[in-house]
Amino acid sequence: MSTPASPGGVGPASLDGATPASPSGASPSTGPASLSAAPASPPSAPAARPSPVSIWWHAARPNTLPAALAGVIVGLGVGYGVGAPFRLDTAIGCVLVALLLQVLANFANDLSDFRKGADTAARQGPMRVAAAGLVSERQLEVAIGITIAAAGVVGLWLAYIGGPVLIALGVLAVVAALAYTGGPWPYGYRGLGEVFVFLFFGLVAVVGTAYLQAGRLEPVFFAAAVPVGALTTAILVVNNLRDIPTDTVAGKRTIAVMIGEGATQGEWLVLVAAAFATPIALALAGWSWLLLATLVAIPLAVPLWATVRGFTERRQLNLVLKGTARLSLVVALLFAIGLALGPRG
Repeated sequence: MSTPASPGGVGPASLDGATPASPSGASPSTGPASLSAAPASPPSAPAARPSPVSIWWHAARPNTLPAALAGVIVGLGVGYGVGAPFRLDTAIGCVLVALLLQVLANFANDLSDFRKGADTAARQGPMRVAAAGLVSERQLEVAIGITIAAAGVVGLWLAYIGGPVLIALGVLAVVAALAYTGGPWPYGYRGLGEVFVFLFFGLVAVVGTAYLQAGRLEPVFFAAAVPVGALTTAILVVNNLRDIPTDTVAGKRTIAVMIGEGATQGEWLVLVAAAFATPIALALAGWSWLLLATLVAIPLAVPLWATVRGFTERRQLNLVLKGTARLSLVVALLFAIGLALGPRG
């Protein structure tokens, strides 16, 4: 099921998607007999292969990591807001697990999409290291195993603090990361990507972090997960919007492929609106009015929506993907501050 190296037209010598320059010949307006023709330029030397650190940093997709932190930030805020003392040990553990699970999902997606032929020359997204021939399938498999092991070590420590239910959640999170585009039943190819992203990067991240801080469950923990889950899901939505043509050819039945471009644009808008509506609802329900400070992030969302609605080239959506990840982090920080102040009175 593997595809040849560099199917995306990206050679292993470049991390930014640029291909080596082609040799320059004589001007077409001058024939070889012309005495006035300038000599041909020598061929450009091929670019040096990126360092291993650069390759693996690119494979980890650093632009997606802020969104992974959003759930932990909000979980810490709402945990403190219900009166729990701040625990630095569990906070650090939750940060590490969140980052490792995001990197795991990115490695697994890179490998699985390469094997299924989804990363082709027509794809408009950032380069993928397997498709570009920068790493082998075996190297990615080893990296996935190391990442799982690291997350497992930290997860066992958190389970020692919070109880065995966290082991079950951790195992499910790892399986979800691997099965998004891999395994015998890749749910990302069956329109379930948004459901799992909202569940694990929203509900599990926020509620799990808050539970480890407070030692108990509160209904507000679940409400606080909505903005995080919505914005993290919006990142996936814009990714799938960009990839509708290539996903259709590859048989990847995302929701975007099934409902079409216009409805997918609306899906992104609804998710972002839900993220801003939740702080308003909690403030009206008696929590700190400072939750409304989250609304100052709306101007960051406006230009993103303008591009989602009116893009002319699918590459433009790469900037929306990065912008939505940044938006999720900004909203999480503002939301967490308001939550930390707790209910009014």
